Amino acid sequence: MEKGHEGEQKMAGLLEGLPDNWVILHDLLLECNNSAFQIDALLISNELIYLLEVKNFEGDFYIESDQWFTGAGREIQNPVLQLNRSESLLRQLLRKLGLNLPVKGLIIFTHPEFALFQAPLNSPIVLPSQLNRFITQLRKNPAKPTQHLKRFAEKLAELHIEESPYERLPHYEYQQLEKGIVCAVCSSLLISFVHDRRILCTQCGDDEALDASIMRSIKQFQLLFPNKKLTTNVIYDWCKIIDSKKTIRRVLRGNFSAAGFGKHTYYL
Repeated sequence: MEKGHEGEQKMAGLLEGLPDNWVILHDLLLECNNSAFQIDALLISNELIYLLEVKNFEGDFYIESDQWFTGAGREIQNPVLQLNRSESLLRQLLRKLGLNLPVKGLIIFTHPEFALFQAPLNSPIVLPSQLNRFITQLRKNPAKPTQHLKRFAEKLAELHIEESPYERLPHYEYQQLEKGIVCAVCSSLLISFVHDRRILCTQCGDDEALDASIMRSIKQFQLLFPNKKLTTNVIYDWCKIIDSKKTIRRVLRGNFSAAGFGKHTYYL
C-alpha cells in the first residue's frame, strides 16, 4: 500500500505541472449501478477524458496469453482487466450525468526499475520510459475547459464516496448470532468438545488445542463487539460448547488483566 501511494504521489507531482487546460481529479471512489470503482486520476478536457490507473510495480514482469506474471513466474492479477472495469463503469456514469465525451483508460507505471515483456502493441500501458513523452503530449492540449465542463467536474467530485461500500457492515446484535466455536479450517460451527483439552470439528475432522480455540473465539467476539466487556459469563455463552466456566475463567486470567471484583469482574 505504501508503494502504491508513492506511485500516486509521483504521478500527482507530474500532473501538477500541466497547464490549466486540464481539469484534474485525484483518488475518486465512485459508484454506478451498485458497483464501486476507484480512479487514481481523472484528466478532463473539452474533447477527451483520461482515466489513469497508477501502478508502482518494481522488477521484471511478462504477459502470456493475457495473463500477467512476475519474472519469477508467479501469476498476478491482470491490471488491464481492472482498468477495463473502471472504464466501463465510468462511461455508464457519464451517460447518466449527460456527458458524452470519449474515455481513454491508461495504466501508468511509475517505478524506474519496472520492465514489462511481451506486451501487445495496442496495450493501454504507459511505461516509465514513456512517461515524460506522455506528459509532454498532455501539455499540447490547446483549449481551456468550458464552464460547463468545470461544473461537471465539480459534480463528479461531489459523487466521491468517503466510505467504500465493501466496508459497510450489516446491522447485527448479539442475540441474533448463533453461538459456538468456529472451526479454524472450515468455519463450521459443528464442533464438539473432546477430552484431553482439545476440540474436534465434526465437519472436517480438524482438531485444535482447547485454549487456542477459546482465544480465537474471544478475538472474534472483540472484533464484533468492541464496546462489550469481556466477562466469564459472556464468553461462556459465546463459546457455547465449553461446559466449564472455570476453563473460560482460566483462559481469560491467563491472557488478560482482571478488573473489578467478584461477579463484577471483567477483563482488559
